[in-house]
Amino acid sequence: MTTMRRALEFLVTRGLRSRLGVALVIAVLVLGVIGAARLVSGAADPAEGLSSRPNQPVSTVDPTAGADGVLSTETPPTPLTRPGARTPEQTAERFAAAWLGRPGMTAEEWHAGMRPLSTPALTEKLNGAEPATVPAEKVTGSLTMRQRTETFVEMLLPLNAGQLRLELVASNGAWLVDVLDWERP
Repeated sequence: MTTMRRALEFLVTRGLRSRLGVALVIAVLVLGVIGAARLVSGAADPAEGLSSRPNQPVSTVDPTAGADGVLSTETPPTPLTRPGARTPEQTAERFAAAWLGRPGMTAEEWHAGMRPLSTPALTEKLNGAEPATVPAEKVTGSLTMRQRTETFVEMLLPLNAGQLRLELVASNGAWLVDVLDWERP
C-alpha cells in the first residue's frame, strides 16, 4: 500500500503541478470524451456526416423549359404589323431620314418630323436636342433588322460617320422608335 500511496503522492505533488502533467490530464480527458461519444453514437456511415455536398446534382433550370442558352436555335418570331400600317423597316427608314434632317431645318420642324414615328418616351428624351448636333449627314448602306419578339425589333443603319441603332416597339400593330443610339466606328 505504501507504494501506491507514494505513487499517488508523487502524482499529486509533482506530476500534476508540471506543464507536462496538466497536458497529459487534458489529453486523457479529451480522448475519454471522444471515446464515450463514439460508443454512444453507434456505427457511423462514412458517406454521412458534416459534408456539405449534395447527394444529387444541383439544377437551377427546369429541364422541360426548352433551350435557354445565349445562342438560340429557334427562329425569332416575325414582327406583327397591322394591315395598312408601316412595317418596322419603313418606320426605321422614315425616322432615320427625319433624324438626319436637312440643311437650314429648325428644331421645331426636326422634332415634328420625328414625333409621329417615335414613342412619347423618346420624344421627351429628344426634347431640347438640336438638328445641328446630329453627327451624320447621309445613309451609306442598307438597313439590317434583328428580330427579337413579335413586338420588338432592333434596326441597324450604316451612316457616313457611324451606325444608327434603333429599337422599335409595336403598339397596337403600329411600329414606333423607342430607343435611338449612335455608334461610332
